[in-house]
Amino acid sequence: MRWSFVSALTMSFLLPLASFGAGDTKGRTGIAVWDTGTPAAAALPWAKNDWIAILGMPTGAFKGDAVLTNGRIAAVLRRKDATIEIHAVKGDGAVMRVRLRLQSAAGEPAASLERAALIENTKGGATLAATFKTAKGVEIAGSFRIKRGDIAVQVDPGSGAAKLRVECPGRFVVLPDFFADDITIDAARLPLTSVDLPSENFVLHPTASGDAIALCVFENRQQDVKVTLAGKGSERQATGSEIAFEKKKIWVALLEAPQIWHTRELAPSDTGKVIKLDWKMPFRAQWRVDFNRPNDLTDSWEMLLQDRGYTSYMRHSWLGSDTEVLAANRERWNTVLGTYPYPIWSDQEGQGYLQPIESKKLQFVGPALIYPIHRIRETPPDAFTVVDVMRNTLGVGPCEHILDVQSHVEQYKGQATCGVRDILNPIYAEKQQKHRRAEINKTLDDGLIFIKHIRGRINDYIGFGQKTRKYLAEQKKAHPELADFIDEMDRLTQEVDNKVAARADKIKTPEHVAKMNEEFRKNVLDYDGPDALKRCKAYTHALWVIGDNQDELSGECRWVVKTLRQRAGILMALDPRVAPIASEIRARTQEVMRGPAWHEMPRH
Repeated sequence: MRWSFVSALTMSFLLPLASFGAGDTKGRTGIAVWDTGTPAAAALPWAKNDWIAILGMPTGAFKGDAVLTNGRIAAVLRRKDATIEIHAVKGDGAVMRVRLRLQSAAGEPAASLERAALIENTKGGATLAATFKTAKGVEIAGSFRIKRGDIAVQVDPGSGAAKLRVECPGRFVVLPDFFADDITIDAARLPLTSVDLPSENFVLHPTASGDAIALCVFENRQQDVKVTLAGKGSERQATGSEIAFEKKKIWVALLEAPQIWHTRELAPSDTGKVIKLDWKMPFRAQWRVDFNRPNDLTDSWEMLLQDRGYTSYMRHSWLGSDTEVLAANRERWNTVLGTYPYPIWSDQEGQGYLQPIESKKLQFVGPALIYPIHRIRETPPDAFTVVDVMRNTLGVGPCEHILDVQSHVEQYKGQATCGVRDILNPIYAEKQQKHRRAEINKTLDDGLIFIKHIRGRINDYIGFGQKTRKYLAEQKKAHPELADFIDEMDRLTQEVDNKVAARADKIKTPEHVAKMNEEFRKNVLDYDGPDALKRCKAYTHALWVIGDNQDELSGECRWVVKTLRQRAGILMALDPRVAPIASEIRARTQEVMRGPAWHEMPRH
């Protein structure tokens, strides 16, 4: 094995790593490269050492193991191993959290280190290039880079490298979803040795009993992520994930903080109860909570935050811009659940609470998982969230494209039918109809615009359902062996038609509302008889019934599509054979959920 560094200038001296930024946040942001002097058989002795700090680009051989650090994380390449270890740097040393191992196209893992070279050592970053051999003697290579102030290791594939295995044990694996709800895999519920998850550019591994999260970000979206599982009973874990390079980069970031993630098991008897969690926010941010539902589904919510001196709560948009204020009772309404107390919040001290919703339409049972999804204005500069890592790795432009930010903006057009009622009824009660004729006409027009807008979204869902069911029928003919999966997808998709049929008589059509407006203008607009208010109320009530049913139907349709999207991903994990069809369904669901109407309540 050849273990060397390339280039011309060499300067090295003895310096204990513990002195590098120990207890000094500012001092921990610089790049440093170390030679341990002696190859370690296992974990490195971080607390006490006489390691050699390498300045510049050395020409001599490496006597021990290679350590690259920026004060936040350290990447360690040991001569007696075939992995890159990612360590979290702390004031008294560091702790290993993740192991990265290259794999060949045949799926063979790196078994031994063949040669390595330091190809970058600057103030901005440090990079190791390494070549390994599999047990069958096949060479696979890659480079591993850390940047100043960052928490990610960038992995570039070299000759023979087809996949990256990320070894990070933990009970859960999460695929964050910005269009619907996350897919959360619980190893305790899966008896399989491996599952394939739909690729969405990132996969999240909570680990270290709540103190660390490994986040994998990748440019390739063509291949699925394979997750391996092992163990029995309470010891069962997801041992890691395997991600295809497809000749593109993969980043593995380490989010480290006390209780940066937390889980709480919920029983049916907890429904409706206020539960004080054994958890406080390590820093203020937008925290996502994944509640487990029956049938292995997940319902994702953003935690409410409370400022000091206030009884109200703030609900931050995951986009990091809009903020909604909820009263002290946390009461909220949406088209599916009606009125309910928001189920997850933190108090002025950052203490977390939850209250599982009491509803026949939504039940929380099993583990609830909390993790930081996005930063807010008060998030400390040195704290990282999932979206921070995505932007730091992929870049702002590609990240915004992947998140499809503009498609999440909720649309509100015209005047809601309850608003039409609240404008027109007082005008006629005060007998002001002749003086405010222009305002009445505009309100009628705005109400029709609103009806057309919501009905347009309903038609989008109807069209989605029809096309998807046709696609599924074709796939069932082509793949009779997948009939059970296809039948379940078809049943879920059919729920769109079922929801529409249940409200068909009440939602009417935009043409019907246009005729109502015409008759109002003819018989009510200028009318000032004693029953003018009664006539107005008859119109506004009929319009409100139409609008209310449209609003509820649009929310119900979105709920159906969200469930279909998530269930397709879960079934894909259980049976890789369904992957092509499941991926197509998920792509279709994402498309129809773009540009939601406000009344769809896309984020609860």
